[in-house]
Parts: sequence; C-alpha cells; structure tokens
Amino acid sequence: MNLLYEEGGDIKIATVQSASGSGDTESWQATSLSGKKIKLKTKEVWLRFEKPDAQAAMDEANTLTADIDLQFLWDCAPDEEFGLVDVAHEYFGSQASIAQQVGLAIALQGAPVYFRRKGRGRFQRAPQEQLQAGLAALERKQKELEQQVAWQQELVEGTFPEVLKSLAKQLLFSPDKNTSAYKALVAACTQTGESPAQLLIRCGAIDSPLAYHQGMFLKSHFPNGSDHNPAISIDQSAYASTVAELPLAQVQAFSIDDAGTTEIDDALSVTPIDGGHRVGIHIAAPGLAITKDDPLDQVARNRMSTVYFPGDKITMLPDSVIEQFSLDEGIPRPALSIYVDIDEQGIANRDSLQMRAEMVPMAANLRLEDIEHLVSEESLLDEGANYPYRKELATLWQAAKHLHAGRQEKRLANGLRAEQLGLIDPNALARDFHFQIRDVDGVKRVEIVPRQRGSILDTIVAEWMIFCNSASGQLLADHGLPGLFRTQKGWGPLRTRMQTTPGPHEGLGLDYYAWCTSPLRRYSDLVNQWQLIALAKHGVTAKMVAPFPPRDATLMGIAADFESCYQAYGEFQDRLEKYWCLRWITQDGESKSVYVRHLKEGMSRVELVPLHLPIPELATHPRMTRAEVVIADVDLLQLSAGVRVLEIEAKADAPEKAIEPESSDAPKEDASSD
Repeated sequence: MNLLYEEGGDIKIATVQSASGSGDTESWQATSLSGKKIKLKTKEVWLRFEKPDAQAAMDEANTLTADIDLQFLWDCAPDEEFGLVDVAHEYFGSQASIAQQVGLAIALQGAPVYFRRKGRGRFQRAPQEQLQAGLAALERKQKELEQQVAWQQELVEGTFPEVLKSLAKQLLFSPDKNTSAYKALVAACTQTGESPAQLLIRCGAIDSPLAYHQGMFLKSHFPNGSDHNPAISIDQSAYASTVAELPLAQVQAFSIDDAGTTEIDDALSVTPIDGGHRVGIHIAAPGLAITKDDPLDQVARNRMSTVYFPGDKITMLPDSVIEQFSLDEGIPRPALSIYVDIDEQGIANRDSLQMRAEMVPMAANLRLEDIEHLVSEESLLDEGANYPYRKELATLWQAAKHLHAGRQEKRLANGLRAEQLGLIDPNALARDFHFQIRDVDGVKRVEIVPRQRGSILDTIVAEWMIFCNSASGQLLADHGLPGLFRTQKGWGPLRTRMQTTPGPHEGLGLDYYAWCTSPLRRYSDLVNQWQLIALAKHGVTAKMVAPFPPRDATLMGIAADFESCYQAYGEFQDRLEKYWCLRWITQDGESKSVYVRHLKEGMSRVELVPLHLPIPELATHPRMTRAEVVIADVDLLQLSAGVRVLEIEAKADAPEKAIEPESSDAPKEDASSD
C-alpha cells in the first residue's frame, strides 16, 4: 500500500512496510521515494492507494500538475471548506485517477494565493478580493524577476544599468539584500566569478580600487559623509570675551613642523633668565572656546581624531576652528603654556614648572625642509651660522640631551635597553615617508620620499613634547584630577593602553604620561586640555570645577572609544599607504625590481617604500637579510602582489633603535612615544 502525505510543505508518497493499530490510531512504518524510513499516523495521511506504483504515480502527477488551471480550479471549488477527493471529482470528474488526485494535491498545496490550507488534505478557496491582491503581487514579483534577470545580464556583459547608478555605492557598502538590484548583483558575481567590487569597477560604477577602500572606511566611520556642518563653529562673541581675559606672554614662540602640517598644535620659546633660560612649551588651546557637550565637542567626540592618509585627511575639527587656533605665525594665539627653567648646563628644574592660559606671540613657523639640513652639533655652536633661532635651538638641544638621558636611566631600571640618541645607521630602513600624489595627464602618479628620523630637530621636538606630556600628567596626578593617561607596563598585546588614572609609561621611562600636545587633531588631548585649563585657572579647587570629576564614567567611555577609533584610523592609513605603494610598483610597468629586508617569519619590507610583503623564501634567514626581488601580479583590491626572489645577499646587521619624535602632525603613535 502507498500513502500520500505532506512534509515540510511538499507532497510526498511512501510505501508501507508494516502497519500497527487500527482506525484512528493506525500507524505505518514506510519508506519514502528517497529511501528514507519514516513513521506515519492516520492523521498525517491524505490518501491511501494500492496502484499505481508510488514512483509512477508521482511522475505522472508532476506532469499533470503543470497543466492544471488554477483559476478554473478556483471557479470549480465550493465556497465552504472542501477535501482533496471532492474537488478532484469536480475538476477531473467522478473517475479521477490516483495520479490526478496526487497532481491536484501538489497544485493545491503550491497555490496559497488561490486556496487556504485548512488541515490534512483540506482547503478553502481565497475570497475574491484576496485573490485579486495576491495575483497582482505575483505579477509584480514576476516582473521584478524578469527585471532582475535583465540587470544580471547587463552586469555580466560589463554594463551597469542606468537606473541603478545612483545606488552603486549603496549596493557595495550597505546593500538591502532583499532588493532585486542586490540579487542581480550577487547572481552576476556568481556567474562571472568576480567579487562585487571587481564587477562594479569593471562596469564603471565604482571609479577604482581606491574608491572601494575609501568607501568602505567612510561607510563604517562616516556614514553621513566626512564634511563638517558649516553651521557649527566657534561663537565669536564668546571667543572674543575669552581671549580678552588672557594675558600676553612675554615670549617669541616658534613651531617646528614639516611643510605639509596645517594643524600647528605646538610651539616652543626660549627666554633668558638669571642663571639659565626659561623654556616654554605652548599648546594651541581650542579648549578655551570649546566646552564639554557643546556642538563642537559633539563633533570632536564623534570623530575622536583627525584621519590621515596619503593625499588627504579628514579633520577632527572644522577648518574654521583650526584656522582660529592653529599656532600660525604673525599674531598672538591663545595657548596653554607650560614653562620650566633650565640652568646653563641645560638641566631642567622640575620644581619650577608653571602652567598658564595666555596669548602667545607666534614669531615663526619653521619648516623642517628649510632648515633641517643646516642644523648640526657644529653649526649650533657656530656664531656665524646663518639660520633662524640658532641660539634658541642650541639651548633646546642641550636640554633635550639631558631629558633623553634621564629617561634612559628609568628605562634601564625598568629592565629595558637604553635607546641611543640621534641617527644610528644611515643605511637603516626609513620609517617616515612623504606621499605626494599628482595628476599627470589624467592619471594619478605617486612619489614616495623616505625620511630618516633622529635629526637634531626631530629630537628637540620629540623630547620637549614628551616632557610636556609628562609634566601635564604629573600636574593632573598631583592635583587628583582624572585624565586620559597613556600607560605602558609589563608585556603583551595590551601593555600600552589609555586609562583615566595615572600610571607609568615604562617604554618612555616616565612616571606619568598624558597626551596633551595635539588638541586640534586628537580628542584625548582636548579632554586633557579641559582638565589642565581648570587647573590653570582654579589651582587646588580645580577638582570642583573640572569637566570630568574623579571616577567619571563618561571619561572611562571616552578612553575606550578613543582607543578603538584611533586604531581603526591607523589601520585605514596603513591600508591606503599599502595601496599607494602597490601603485608605485606598477605605475611604470607591470612589475618592478626592488630590494627588500627580511623582518621576521617570512615578512619583509621594501627598502624604498613602507610596503610589507610575505616572502617565504626568506623565512629561515636572519633578520635584516637583504634580497633583490621582482614584484608583479599586483591586486589593488586585495592589496596583494606576487614576489619572485632574484638574489639573497649576506645578512646585514640590524640597527639599534633610535628615539623617534612624536610629530604634531603624525597620526600614528611613534614607537618611542608608546
């Protein structure tokens, strides 16, 4: 005997092997057409029949189902609930065969628009209004399917449908997976074997792999766009009132940055005093005009940092705010200044620390490209040397060497190796690079210029900014004010972190370290500046008026958010630097012969550019082994390339690590400042 039943919405037939019970409690052990052993009860069975054979009945039923007129069947069916056999007699006649009944069961089960399911083998036809609505929906769905197929074919052929052009970025970066457009894109990718990004670039919907990398980042971190709202700016009346209260500093300050720096956060001054000099570290002070929870604070808190990448940047604060507070030369600028006295030998007296909010006259913006090659140990002592601020730089350099030496003593006490000052090996791998991207005859070309760190000017900036961050951390700690402290202790992946309570930074050899020298581009520095301004204005009562009191949960949240955001921005910069390095490889041909240095575990770096690539052939060689390779098969979407080794040279000695500056315009944390 054969049984007709429904399983998972499908009509099936099984052949009985054995039976038990009787009447309503009868059950069967049966074998389905697929060979599956099942147990069926009376209430689950629609029909019982001996002939024809189960497979023959199902094959004939599937053929008959295609010819069943559902509209005619609906017309034949009664208004009230009906059974399968009853309607089969209405449609096929009183001699309806088993195959016809099975075919009708398949048709009824698969036509919910026409018939409602009311139980085992029982149905009721849908009301006229619902039927018309359902048929209209089916027609729309069919048209959508036809449109989807047409779009799929266009995409496969390399043409992006005109009506979808406005949705290109949405399809790639934040698609609605239920739309016909997305289904067409996925189907086309399956057919061609391409990724969505590859297909959209081939079709011209996305300009280039660069647009893809940038779009993915913007979608994650700037879903509403990276432009600032022009309506959000500094209240000029409040700014004027704040500035009017600030005293004018009796200094002539100057900054030291590279030519591309537009957010000048910090400057230095040197003033002669009895027995030595007074050094001023002057930090741009947007915290004087931006207050916690105001619109500009919300902008800065959402962004957390300026995003740097080759060829452009996304600023944390609007350009109008940066222009107003950047320490540009020519006029006094509002700043938070830390002063320390040094003796004739250049040794700083930490007990002389002073902090003031004031207007600082900006005498000059020195650019590294203009004077770095002129500054040397000899020229700093040469009265006839002709470059600006020679005497001041000589004083700062002498003191910087003492600051560095003091930190190394603590590094040694922490069980770390002392860092050597200045350039150690002129053949060492460069770590700073300037990416210059030009449009040449409609094609973008990149020039990557390496720059070795460790010059005298680098060290002056690094040591005095580290000193400023250390002194700021000490002032916050001494007065019980929370802040965003950068700490490093022990070993492991999480040894360096941001926290709201003071702690040592063993890598730098400091008891306290709080980022505060870049408030125009890092939110952590702006937060710390608010706390320091409260301290500068209110002294020992600062805890009562500071924006963030001790154990403030909001500040803890900011610390966590800043860490994750800053890391994501750094990864994006790394990603685009790798993109432009690969463009540099291919812009004069499909392949390029270059020299690399092995670092560890088969990962090597190209000498001329900051491009890291896996080269398994070098995995067993010592660190800094040099090899000549050919780089080809560059994939700008996957950011990968094939490498063929031409020659492996003898091992080069690894250079000692030198101190590196904490640049006021570098988004990445330098190894020395971490």
